[in-house]
Amino acid sequence: MPDLPKKKVGIVACSGEELPEGTVTRLAALKVLEQLRPADTVTICLPLFLAGGEGDRVFARFYPTIAIDGCDKRCAARGTEMYSGKPAASIVVTDILTERGLSKPEGSRRLNDAGRQAVEASAKRVAELVDELLQKHWSRRVGAFEEIPSLEMQQPVQATCSCGSGIPVQSVVINGQTVTLIGLPLIFQQFRDSGKSASNDIARELLETVKIYNPVPIGEDEVYAASLLREYSAFCEKQGATT
Repeated sequence: MPDLPKKKVGIVACSGEELPEGTVTRLAALKVLEQLRPADTVTICLPLFLAGGEGDRVFARFYPTIAIDGCDKRCAARGTEMYSGKPAASIVVTDILTERGLSKPEGSRRLNDAGRQAVEASAKRVAELVDELLQKHWSRRVGAFEEIPSLEMQQPVQATCSCGSGIPVQSVVINGQTVTLIGLPLIFQQFRDSGKSASNDIARELLETVKIYNPVPIGEDEVYAASLLREYSAFCEKQGATT
């Protein structure tokens, strides 16, 4: 299979400004991104995501995401599901407060003590979810399972954005519709590096590899296979012209 970028978890927080819980979601997300799990997470900008940011939407289709919502309207979770797929996990700050017996936060730009406790509790839960999604109990360094404290602090870094995550995509016209396919450039490169020529013999193999990362509508296998073979042929011609 193609050597795709390291698996990470996308964090999408609601952008509500009218409730203190909205501020809690953003600060909790930032704490996870910059302090608790900086090496394993990227931020997804909800307004850009909803406005049509292709980088963010592709990331959320390809990698697991965690939605952090301030209230039961679940804007972040619903927006993610609408445009990319249901989040792998989600939390609601008001639920966290109830579960932990915490007081309702107050303030918007400056949270009170209850608000800061809500940030800590929400960030802790998100960090735990990140570890669950990445199955981070296996240590490659020592070759054994290890316990990782849920609040273990990694080296603080600046939060990174999903639009710069390096997921390769390519738009292809299939049956008159423009379809964005995840991983297609790397799939083509892998096939070419393996010496596979653009012939009808590999059309099915191309299709099956593309299906690993992309949904193909029922009944459209043949038209997808033909389009992929056409694009692969063009890719090989272009690569040959540049070598």
